Amino acid sequence: MTELFPGWNELILAFALFFLSHIIPVRPTIREWLIRHIGKATYLAAYSVLSIILFVWLIVAVGRAPYLTLWPLAPWQLWIPNVAMPFVCLLLAFGMAVPNPLSIASLNDESFDPDHPGIAGITRHPVLWAAALWAIAHIVPNGDLAHVLLFGLFGAFSLLGMLAIDARKQRVLGVTEWRRLSSRTSQIPLAARAGGRWRPSFRNIDLFRLVIAIGLYLGFLVLHQPVIGLSPFPPL
Repeated sequence: MTELFPGWNELILAFALFFLSHIIPVRPTIREWLIRHIGKATYLAAYSVLSIILFVWLIVAVGRAPYLTLWPLAPWQLWIPNVAMPFVCLLLAFGMAVPNPLSIASLNDESFDPDHPGIAGITRHPVLWAAALWAIAHIVPNGDLAHVLLFGLFGAFSLLGMLAIDARKQRVLGVTEWRRLSSRTSQIPLAARAGGRWRPSFRNIDLFRLVIAIGLYLGFLVLHQPVIGLSPFPPL
């Protein structure tokens, strides 16, 4: 059978399945049905495993796609993801499986305290901002068409996802309740702090999650070359 887009069909299929997996299971009716039948913890675990599997396939498909250069690699470009990734790891470590009824990857939402929102005080979408920051930072040193499509679509999907989640949460929770819960949060990172609506306290910082963030960053550095095939270290 002749390919519709020679060399690009696998990447197109991987993109389609990945994004569908992030659209269909989070639809309110489907999500609530799944949680009701398998429980929220199982739903989040299954959703995470599926996302990881499809993400790995997507990375592999990008590597198999035709290589079309858009701009050449310069050594300074490697500094961009190296500077961004510590913040990505912090957002992931502190944003996953925490009480946050305003976004994704939350757990025990009933214990969320809108007066002390935790990571949601920095941004109510920490995991999506981690994905967006990761994607945007990696566009710079990856100037071929397949990787620009990968990181560009990931970045756009993450940013648009924040708007969609805010709109959906307002419908589900009601505008009054959503405003109460989000009063000390912001979509843009640190906007609530800049506006004086949230004052962070570092006295009770979760050291375990901080260690996880450091471990994630070191793991990305160590595994990048053997897994991706390229060293993440910029020349000194």
